[in-house]
Amino acid sequence: MSFRSHQLIGSWLLLATVLLSACASMPSRDPLQVTVAGVESLPGEGMELRLLVKLRVQNPNDTPLDFDGVSLNLDVMGRAFASGVSDQAGTVPRFGEAVVAVPVTVSMMRMARQVLGMLDGKPVDKVTYAMSGKLHGASMFGTQRFSSKGEFDLPKGAPAATPVEAP
Repeated sequence: MSFRSHQLIGSWLLLATVLLSACASMPSRDPLQVTVAGVESLPGEGMELRLLVKLRVQNPNDTPLDFDGVSLNLDVMGRAFASGVSDQAGTVPRFGEAVVAVPVTVSMMRMARQVLGMLDGKPVDKVTYAMSGKLHGASMFGTQRFSSKGEFDLPKGAPAATPVEAP
C-alpha cells in the first residue's frame, strides 16, 4: 500500500472513532409519556370525520424538548382508525408537560369497518386502543417517538351488537 492509502485509511478510522465517541457520549433519554387530554369535533369533507386530538406530553428528562411538527396514528380494536399531522411548534419543558393539538382524519370506510367488526354477536364491554407518533425535533437528534395503548370500558347496559340479517 502506498503512503496515500495509509493516510486515507487512517483518516477514515479517526472519523469513525470520533463519530462513535460522540454517539456514546449523547445522554440517554427516558421515553415521553403521552396521553389523550381531549377530543373535539372539526368540520370534515364529504366521506370523512375530522377530530382535534389534544395530547398531553410529559417530558421526564432534564433537558427541554423543542419540536416543530407532530404526527399521530390511532388504532382501535387492533385496526387502523385515524391519522393526522400538525406543523405545531413548541417546547416541552424539562420535567414538565405541554398540550399539543393534532387534527386527525377518520375515513368513513375505516369507521364502517370498525362497526362491522363489532357486529359478531358478542357483547363488547371494552374497547382497546393504541396510539403512536412522533414529535419532530427542532434539532438534528431531537425527534422523539412515542406509543401508548390501553382500553376503556363501555357503559354497563349498553346493548350488544347483533348482526343485521337480510330480508
